[in-house]
Amino acid sequence: MSDNANSRELVRALDWRGAFWVAAGVPPLVLFSIGGIAGTTGQLAFVVWIISMTMGFLQSFTYAEIAGMFGNKSGGASVYGATAWLRYSKFIAPLSVWCNWFAWSPVLSLGCAIAAGYILNALFQIPAADSQAVVDWVAANASQFTAQTQSVIDYMAANAGIAEADAIKAVATQAGVEALTPAIRTWYLFKLEIAGFGTLQLNSVFFIGVILMLIIFAIQHRGIASTATAQKWLAIIVLVPLLLVGLVPILTGSINSANVLGFVPPTAAYSGVDATAWTLGGLTLFLGGLYIAAWSTYGFETAVCYTRELKNPKTDTFKAIFFAGLLCCVFFFLIPFSFQGVLGSAGMIAPGIVDGTGIGEALGNMLGGGKVVTQIFVILMILALFLAIMTAMAGSSRTLYQGSKDGWLPRYLTQVNENGAPTRAMWTDLGFNVFLLALASDVTGYFYVLAISNVGYIVFNFLNLNAGWMHRVDSGHVARPWKAPTFLIGLNTVLAFVNALFLGAGAKVYGTGHGTLSPLWAGLIFAALIIPVFIFRHYVQDGGKFPKGALEELGLKEGDLGERKAGMWPYVTLIAGAILVLWANWFFVLPS
Repeated sequence: MSDNANSRELVRALDWRGAFWVAAGVPPLVLFSIGGIAGTTGQLAFVVWIISMTMGFLQSFTYAEIAGMFGNKSGGASVYGATAWLRYSKFIAPLSVWCNWFAWSPVLSLGCAIAAGYILNALFQIPAADSQAVVDWVAANASQFTAQTQSVIDYMAANAGIAEADAIKAVATQAGVEALTPAIRTWYLFKLEIAGFGTLQLNSVFFIGVILMLIIFAIQHRGIASTATAQKWLAIIVLVPLLLVGLVPILTGSINSANVLGFVPPTAAYSGVDATAWTLGGLTLFLGGLYIAAWSTYGFETAVCYTRELKNPKTDTFKAIFFAGLLCCVFFFLIPFSFQGVLGSAGMIAPGIVDGTGIGEALGNMLGGGKVVTQIFVILMILALFLAIMTAMAGSSRTLYQGSKDGWLPRYLTQVNENGAPTRAMWTDLGFNVFLLALASDVTGYFYVLAISNVGYIVFNFLNLNAGWMHRVDSGHVARPWKAPTFLIGLNTVLAFVNALFLGAGAKVYGTGHGTLSPLWAGLIFAALIIPVFIFRHYVQDGGKFPKGALEELGLKEGDLGERKAGMWPYVTLIAGAILVLWANWFFVLPS
């Protein structure tokens, strides 16, 4: 790498509006898990979204304060909060940055998996069981199926009491659907079982998803100003129709009150049947919904990832995260409520809603449109996914970049191209997500990846909400362009432990059947991978010292991590958080 490439820096090319538009990819994240949350929380789903979004908005005030302290850093709240932990343990700081990155980065693979599904549905549709083509196939091939056919015998054994003729018709229909399904929908290059994590599949979803990632990479290679411009127009094109979907059913009276007034959890995940009363199992499902919703609703904190690229970080940082938070409140309140009010519990757990590929059609139907309107919404869904993926790549790559600049992550991640884009961090993001895309190319794998990545997100969230009060104690002398009310710093510290409860109880709700490892333990193992990486960077490459300028905002010099004014309380906080997670994971159980 040339000296010129080494000396390049991120470019101050944004005002708060630019950072706001880059963060505008967060509202479409509601569509990533709207079906999954409805499946586990039933009629409580829209309440889950409102509670989670309210928590995310309150928590953002802590992030806004600490972001303002670091006008020369990029990478977001995890970087700014990590410095608070540095004087208490060198290993906690990189953990925060690493967890934030592997929480955000999978948006690339998950979004591309859904987008690939849309493209396949548009070009190579799987025929419906009642379509004319399937009916004609059954009529032409019905003689192949009799009461002695093994598949019919198996079907009758699995569906006790079914009439022989109905069983033959059902088996023949399924055979017709399989026969008429385009080969590309079932094709794969190869599959590979990975013990403890599931199956890697290089199939059509994988290859289309990789192409989409490369397109987004090419857009971001041109720098943050170009990315913000692209995001602005994508956001306008996508969010205005999405807002209409949230408002029109309410204004036209299309909301069925029966769909939103039953405040009890379902009897079991994806059962579609409401319980008659609250139980420990039902409460576990509810906490699981709050756990997975956090991955989407807290995400607008990415608005402070671009502090180093803001023209005036002292004033623009707070504006960017505040207005991004308000935007998210509108969408995360309206969309789940309208979806649930129109579709009901049964509609919300339809396969196309759960895996995301049928949401475009549902959006079109909610507005009472025909085929043309539905196709428009399918296209808008693909654009919405692009919007979310671009937000994720922009934010997560800068987290890697700043983590490297500050001496926590490998040195090679600091390279910036001629446009001020952190290209090596972007390539690392892309490579990591190629692997995840292979793992997430089916619905079970999709939610398994999501649940694992959210382990990292909650860990980051816990560390950074506590960083708010730690910075107040240890770095009270550092100027804060915007200072949060003290009661909010205290409240958000409490919410850090509420999130720890969600982690312990909720991680077991999603993806536990995909691999032998539960998402909680898989996520914690992945989080621990940063330890050997940091040891190599800090002690082998850097000789136990942090790079020059890593701590300059705190007024600390090289080799001086500052006085530990908070005493033992940061350690008490860590121990209490860990105990709460383990207790919640033991105490809360899924419905039997």
